[in-house]
Amino acid sequence: MIQFIHKSMAVFMAAVVLMTTMSFTVDMHYCGETLVDFSFIQQVKTCGMEKAQTATTCENPMFSKKPCCTDKQVMKQGSDDLKVSFDLLTFEQQVFVASFTYAYISLFEATESKEIPLFDYEPPYVKLDVQVLHQTYLI
Repeated sequence: MIQFIHKSMAVFMAAVVLMTTMSFTVDMHYCGETLVDFSFIQQVKTCGMEKAQTATTCENPMFSKKPCCTDKQVMKQGSDDLKVSFDLLTFEQQVFVASFTYAYISLFEATESKEIPLFDYEPPYVKLDVQVLHQTYLI
């Protein structure tokens, strides 16, 4: 059970490190208020309205409309600094880390119990040795 917990925590911590250092981009194409396409890997496909708008604006440059299609791009930059120096912590944070470490290590100190709970009781009396009686011996 302990090994399972250790392995699952190791996988969880590796996933956290991977997610915090990974950067990604999401491209989205809207026509008006409606989301037409989004993509994580490549550029989004447009709906074709841009071509129709450029043709009308070239014919009548005075009556150019605001384009109804928009492209949005959401970028998440990953972190490059993974090692936090102990010197950068404030005094209160250092006190917390030191006290937490001391308290956590003290949980695993063995305490010897000098009490023998069954000291007043005698073991049961065995009338016959059953293994010898049936001649069954463990080899």
